[in-house]
Amino acid sequence: MKSGRKRRGRAAGLAIDGFCAWDGDVLVLNILGEPNAKRDAIGRPRGDQLQVSVTAAPVAGRATDHMVRFLAGQFGIAPARIEVVFGRFNVNKQMRIHSPQTLPAVIARSLPPTPTLPA
Repeated sequence: MKSGRKRRGRAAGLAIDGFCAWDGDVLVLNILGEPNAKRDAIGRPRGDQLQVSVTAAPVAGRATDHMVRFLAGQFGIAPARIEVVFGRFNVNKQMRIHSPQTLPAVIARSLPPTPTLPA
């Protein structure tokens, strides 16, 4: 890629201000993962990323898979509705959460008015 040119397409991810944004009814999250943690937890924003800790070891993408299952529970959706855009084998990730049913407080506080979530 030549300097000054931006990557296009899904693999490049969505450029967002902050760590989260809506793309229609899809919530886009930039995540700083912490594998091998004492507990699974959604932490605080760190710059343009949200810290998410998981107990799984970072071996062959297992920590990311565990994170997807953990986040699915937090958003009230099936794990299949979370797409890892990039960072499956890295602590820096972007995820797309399709039609979340609930929003964790740290995310709800950081978002502009949300699309209508089911009651």
